[in-house]
Amino acid sequence: MSTRTIDTGTTELLCEIVDRVAMITLNRPQARNSLSDQLTPALRQMIKLTGDDPEVGSILITGAGSAFCAGGDVKGMGGGAPKTDLTYDERVATLRIRQRTLTGALVGVRKPTIAALPGPAAGAGMAIALACDIRIAAESAIMTTGYSRIGLTGDYGIAWLLTRLAGTARARELMFLSERLDARRCEALGLVNRVVPDSDLRSTAYALARELAEGPSWRSATSRTISIMPCHRDSSSLWIRKPRISCARHKPATTRKRFVPSSRRGSLPSADGKPAICVRMHRYPAEPCPRPAHAR
Repeated sequence: MSTRTIDTGTTELLCEIVDRVAMITLNRPQARNSLSDQLTPALRQMIKLTGDDPEVGSILITGAGSAFCAGGDVKGMGGGAPKTDLTYDERVATLRIRQRTLTGALVGVRKPTIAALPGPAAGAGMAIALACDIRIAAESAIMTTGYSRIGLTGDYGIAWLLTRLAGTARARELMFLSERLDARRCEALGLVNRVVPDSDLRSTAYALARELAEGPSWRSATSRTISIMPCHRDSSSLWIRKPRISCARHKPATTRKRFVPSSRRGSLPSADGKPAICVRMHRYPAEPCPRPAHAR
């Protein structure tokens, strides 16, 4: 067994590579592994580093102690942030970048990702778990969105992630009520893939991660791309800039030339020459354009 330890720059996040499995551990057990100003940037860096490392075949994320991640550390929010006079738009842009490079990066990484939940996953912690490809929960684990209890609307793409996994109606219910879901309920709703005894969590998660890591890299990348393709373009509106042009049908009548097949949508250039992503999904060529007539 080959092991390589990665320096994360903080004791609040641990990372080691064991037999092509990158094991990332949130290490704030005294605070239920809540996200801090030191842990969160390190986690972003490790997701990118392990995602780009050719020696890594899969990524396993878990939490130290009896919790996965309790979300953001509300008590410490903004405590170490520099006092700058940012405009509202600049603050929103900064938040989008931070979210895109965390859960957005997890969704986009071209390697299998697994979340092992030894205990509660709440708020942003739940979003991190949902952003992984596979979730394995201990019997004592719970999930909760938690945002409505502290007067927040949700972040880190949790609304889109919940909708993708549980459907629109159930996602809204979970966001509105912030109810605590035990592991078996999460499994029934499709939020976790497996529920195992607490004592077997780490060994089961590692065995699965190693199996995925030892497989052909092209298989994992291709399977992962195909599995998220139907909804990945919709997720881009959460983490990537909005397109100038959605699709050929939404161009002005004077410039509209022909219908673009679904296989080619999303590749149209925007006004600044960069690729634009179509956020409107037209199922059939004969479907009327949903955009209001006065806005065409």
